[in-house]
Amino acid sequence: MRAGGARAGGHGPGLPGSAAPGRGFTLPRAARLRRSADFRRVQGGGQRIRGAHLLVVVGAGGSACPRFGLAVSRKVGGAVVRNRVKRWLREAIRHERGALAAPLDLVFIAHPSAAAAGAAVLRDEVRAAIQRARRRPAR
Repeated sequence: MRAGGARAGGHGPGLPGSAAPGRGFTLPRAARLRRSADFRRVQGGGQRIRGAHLLVVVGAGGSACPRFGLAVSRKVGGAVVRNRVKRWLREAIRHERGALAAPLDLVFIAHPSAAAAGAAVLRDEVRAAIQRARRRPAR
């Protein structure tokens, strides 16, 4: 650790009482699917929305607000590529989740082509999937 508590590279808490950079733009814990049982429930009985680079499974919500989960397998690429795709998807979800008021659970499953698609294309697919999820009743 360096003086002042900040780690090398400029990441970390810095001075006491200061917020981490980008803290206000994180996907809140209540808006994420975290338990494997929730993923299995949605994927086992949810409706599927197919896109060119994503498969979105929509299930009935387990809480008062919509929740989102990501599944990016090794077929998409190595760790660096998978993490990049997950960052792109989280960013798209953060921007588009306000359009979904219904208490639904959505799991976004990335196809191998998602890595080459780019952030803008994935954001368009996330937007379209959320719009389609609003129009259909969840099982």
